[in-house]
Amino acid sequence: MFVPDRPLPRAIIFGCSGLSLTDEEARFFSEADPLGLILFAYNCESPEQLKTLISRFREAVGRADAPILIDQEGGRVTRLKDPHWRHPPPAAIFAEAAKTDLDGACALARTNARLMGRDLIELGITVDCAPVVDVPVPGAHDIIGDRALGLDPDMIATLGRAVCDGLLDEGVSPVIKHMPGHGRALADSHKDLPRVGEPLELLEKTDFKPFRLLSDMPYAMTAHIVFDAIDSERPATVSSRVIDEIIRGSIGFDGVVLSDDIGMEALSGTPAERAKAVIEAGCDVVLECWGKLDVMQSIAPAVPRLSDASAERLVRAETMRLQRKADAPPLTAQALSDLNRLIELAQPEA
Repeated sequence: MFVPDRPLPRAIIFGCSGLSLTDEEARFFSEADPLGLILFAYNCESPEQLKTLISRFREAVGRADAPILIDQEGGRVTRLKDPHWRHPPPAAIFAEAAKTDLDGACALARTNARLMGRDLIELGITVDCAPVVDVPVPGAHDIIGDRALGLDPDMIATLGRAVCDGLLDEGVSPVIKHMPGHGRALADSHKDLPRVGEPLELLEKTDFKPFRLLSDMPYAMTAHIVFDAIDSERPATVSSRVIDEIIRGSIGFDGVVLSDDIGMEALSGTPAERAKAVIEAGCDVVLECWGKLDVMQSIAPAVPRLSDASAERLVRAETMRLQRKADAPPLTAQALSDLNRLIELAQPEA
């Protein structure tokens, strides 16, 4: 992941503008040396096109294993689409199945995640920003909705681990999100800054619990949400108190902490100010998704190289990814048949 005798890469992951890197983008990535690249549906037309895009990015930064990220959750958050890729179902169908058979639902969720992982790793994508392990509550904004793995923290954690295991089986690192919890948000953080006013004791027992139970995972993504009981002035992504006391503290997460996209309207300040605040708060890596060259050029000088601690976390994540793939059990025909049957049953009647 890192090249001997070269500085560590910059602690940021950028997007790009289209189906291929422009010459200007390639020069910028070569000079700025971001850690990795995140892809969206507008970057994904066909397997060969996408492989070429990924290869050119890695050539630009000079690291053949630079992390490539995508949000491939299934359901409405699916970046790889028909006709070239299978469209995975939403997380909610596994939560529904778990009401009567938790073990069976976990097996199905793991199989589904393995199929997603196979699509990703074949392209060279090594990090999937999934699963969502937030705990929704009645009346919350539907930005989470059927992306959630249920309503019960323990069930969410159990199903979430199955998804993580399935991705790791295929050599893809999962990203648990949105730490320390997005389920109570009454607003969409893409557009507004949500606030959560519940007491810390309640949050510890509910919202934070799935993340605590999955604290051994390699990556987590933060929530752009203010938790009044912890830091009433700053959203979690830019709050050193939330990151130190909750994410690294009571949750006990020592993997790679990514910010959610700093282009979302929940954050304030210029893009460069946002990026600087993310790193100063204690996140390992900034995520900036828009792929606009002028914005990326304004941000890069504000972002330092990875710290030694962050680099160590990334090395551990890569080691886990490779080891878990080597140790993965076979994927059986019966497991595939069971998953297809569940998906058929979950289809709405015509």
